[in-house]
Amino acid sequence: MIALTNCRAVTITDGLIEKATILIEGGLIKAVGQDVELPEDARVINLKGKYVTPGFIDAHCHFSAMGEPRARGGGDDGNEVSSPVTAHIRIVDALDPFGIAIPLVRTAGFTTCYTMPGSANIIGGTGIAFKLKDGKCIDDIIIPGTEMMKMALGENPKGVYGQRKQMPITRMGNAAVLRETLFNAKEYAMQKEEAEKEGKPFKKDFKLEPLVPVVKGEMRCRIHCHRADDIMTAIRVSEEFGLDYVLEHCTEGFKIADILAQKKVKCVVGPMRMLPYKMEVWNCTIENPAMLEKAGCEISLTADAETATRWLPEEVGVAMAYGLSEEMAFKALTINPAKVLGLENRIGSIEAGKDADLAIFDGHPFSNFTRCRATMIDGEFYHNEL
Repeated sequence: MIALTNCRAVTITDGLIEKATILIEGGLIKAVGQDVELPEDARVINLKGKYVTPGFIDAHCHFSAMGEPRARGGGDDGNEVSSPVTAHIRIVDALDPFGIAIPLVRTAGFTTCYTMPGSANIIGGTGIAFKLKDGKCIDDIIIPGTEMMKMALGENPKGVYGQRKQMPITRMGNAAVLRETLFNAKEYAMQKEEAEKEGKPFKKDFKLEPLVPVVKGEMRCRIHCHRADDIMTAIRVSEEFGLDYVLEHCTEGFKIADILAQKKVKCVVGPMRMLPYKMEVWNCTIENPAMLEKAGCEISLTADAETATRWLPEEVGVAMAYGLSEEMAFKALTINPAKVLGLENRIGSIEAGKDADLAIFDGHPFSNFTRCRATMIDGEFYHNEL
């Protein structure tokens, strides 16, 4: 049993508790508060006023799959650019538990991340959430049941396939490929269900089968969209087919923030300091998160990166300088991405019964003068400079 005492506990759900004690047992948080009774056998760690937050969560990463460090000539295992629709692709088959980003990112206070395929394809396959623990195989770190289907609109897919003179070449083509595939998946799901009811043989389609839970609303979709019109296309198609969806990047979300708020769309926003390396991100602004918050949107923040994910807390601090509230800043790296991943009952806040995933900082967690001094995952220190 471990007792973290004399800390500033950023609980997320119950505010900031000064001079708090957090009791940890069996990989779970047993208690948190100012009047927690210490068991005689507890290992007491006096944090001397340091901040303790829930372990940070980045709900949109690509590390341990995108081939970092990259060798000249390739090495990217995150984009299967052989077809604009590869729903049967699984990132878990490329995820490297020994990836160099895992130990680096957890030294910044991250305990859970979600890696997904890239955005080269209209439908790119499923991603999965994992704990940033040491593991000998992928089964040691992944969180089963967190698979979600990656989709993409905008310049990436039309750029990849357009240069081959293959559909999609335009934004119209992007939407058409997505609609046609979802239509076919819906027809396939109905035929399969009917055959099963009647006890008739049914030949499964390996490429459509993964989309059955998608069109039934049982598997969440993560849709890459930067420009405001692409965001609206993502919403339009999702509503047509009754998809459970989250919008990724939302770079021009500030232009339609009122619509996003009205529809209660979950938005994973970032990267926040992109250079204008392609046209659809020319309007990237660090003020986007604050404007979305002001409109009433529920946002998570992402670095959309590999090892560079460790600098995300610093970027969140910059977003605070441009209007993002401290409350939303903490939520955007904890409970909100936990909700995106469907893990809010396990992680994302400091509460009794939740996983003991914690990060300890020697100053305000979003200050560039601060260092993460320890990171705990499931009650075990994986990074400890206390």
